[in-house]
Amino acid sequence: MQASSSALLIGALDSFSSRALAVPSHELRVLVGGGDVGKAYIEAYVRPFQAETGIKVIAITDQISLAKFDLMVTTKSVSVDVASMNQGSALVAAGKDLLEQIDYSIYSKGELDGLFDFAKQPFGVGMVIYSYLMVYNTEKFPANKPRPTNWAEFWDVKTFPGIRALVSGRNGAEGPWEEALLAEGVSPDKIYPMDIDRVFASLDRIKPHIRKWWTVGSEIQQIMQDKAADLVQSYSGRAGVAISRGAPMELNRNQSKLQWDYWVIPKGSPNAQNAQRFIEFTARAERQAAFARLFPEGPTNQNAFKFLPQDLARKLPTHPDYMANAIPINMQWYSERGSGGLTNAERLRERWNEWVLR
Repeated sequence: MQASSSALLIGALDSFSSRALAVPSHELRVLVGGGDVGKAYIEAYVRPFQAETGIKVIAITDQISLAKFDLMVTTKSVSVDVASMNQGSALVAAGKDLLEQIDYSIYSKGELDGLFDFAKQPFGVGMVIYSYLMVYNTEKFPANKPRPTNWAEFWDVKTFPGIRALVSGRNGAEGPWEEALLAEGVSPDKIYPMDIDRVFASLDRIKPHIRKWWTVGSEIQQIMQDKAADLVQSYSGRAGVAISRGAPMELNRNQSKLQWDYWVIPKGSPNAQNAQRFIEFTARAERQAAFARLFPEGPTNQNAFKFLPQDLARKLPTHPDYMANAIPINMQWYSERGSGGLTNAERLRERWNEWVLR
């Protein structure tokens, strides 16, 4: 999830066969990702599903790039049955007809009604919602002293000096783009369509003060745990895990931006029917609540909050109090193509790769 949030991920199927695998119909291969989040998916979904259905699930703690996913499907060598994709990658894959359609007829009305509308797409079902937000070190910024509360103040290195870290923009669809515009005073409802020149003019101001442009969730989590930065942009879940392990950090949810991932089924999956059953199982409110207890990210089924204590519920980005002020990432804009034939995500990636080396 977190590590697979960028549109193009690296190295997912290197350990898998390049030919089609003859997977028996009573088995299911599910890409769950690695690290803490992969363990949480196994505990909250894989093992309970296996116990309920008797279907053997092979949980693959790896990632997959969009390019390799495309190759796997187009060469009819589908070796996984269920994978996760962020919304940008899922939109591209759906546009290329790489995904099976979701069978919503097997969902109960109560569970289906509980899912956010954006989580119920023909090509995938929302698996988790996470946010990018500001996190500060409480030793550097104690409660009795001023703390940065928005991205303009994150950019204000004179008033709030300290070591900083921001997400890298190397993948285009993930980067500090929205934050850069918010730091310029752009209102949340005016971010899209983005002024890319203004984005990089803003990044020019903060660049000398960034010690690390991090690329995956495990990296920013380690930075927080090691106290290697005072003020960072992080995934909310990674920050929550770091704090639970003793990192002196605190979350600031003001001007957080929302991203979400989908469970998808590769076209040609040899176990598509069981894959449909697995995804339906993960969409249940009680199962999503079980996942949230293990890894603090937001359920896509709003009814999950009925099964969570308030102290935990308020740590999740989809708590009703936070949803009203959050900024959803507009992946439709990222996937739009301009006159040069490039998508906006590709334009950002090319610009970033030139800019970051200067």
